[in-house]
Formats: sequence, structure tokens, C-alpha cells
Amino acid sequence: MEKQTLPNSTLILVFGILSILGCCCYGVLGLIFAIVAIIMAKKATAVYNENPELYSGYQNVKTGKILAIIGLILSVIYLIYVIFIFATVGYDGIMEMQQELMRQYGG
Repeated sequence: MEKQTLPNSTLILVFGILSILGCCCYGVLGLIFAIVAIIMAKKATAVYNENPELYSGYQNVKTGKILAIIGLILSVIYLIYVIFIFATVGYDGIMEMQQELMRQYGG
């Protein structure tokens, strides 16, 4: 009997990678991808643990889960940083700093 690929194993890996890349989008996009990947990895792990001899692709699930955890941590840190900056400087202050940088570097 041939081994079946574990359901969503590649998708979990892709979402784990996207969670790390998405942390640069104010942390929100990375947070969404990380949570979805972790939930999907938990379900895939449960399926794999029932009959490990029937499925292949568990390495993708483990790698995707690790990447999703890293993406979750980075996204939370960046989201806290963005909230802190908005709370201390405000939107107008951020726009003023951005304009100052544009003047300095000739953009």
C-alpha cells in the first residue's frame, strides 16, 4: 500500500513561510497566517498520529509549525512595536518623521 501525502502538509509549510514574511505588514498579516498554520498543523499531527504508516509529508508539517511559531512571535513583537509608536508619537508624528527622512535623502 502506498503512503498518502498528509492533507495540507504543503499548505502548512507555505503558511509558515508567509507568516514570517507577513510580519512586516504591521504584524497583522503574519499573525493571521501563523494562527491558521498552527491550527492546521495540530489537525494534521492528530491525523498522522492515528496511523503514521499511512502518511508521508509529516516533515513539512513540523517545519511549517516551527516557521509559524517564529512568525507568530515576530508578528506579535512588531504589532506591539507599532502600537507603542502610535501611542507615543501618533499618526501625525509618524508622517512628520517620514517627510523629514524624504527631505534628507532626496526622495
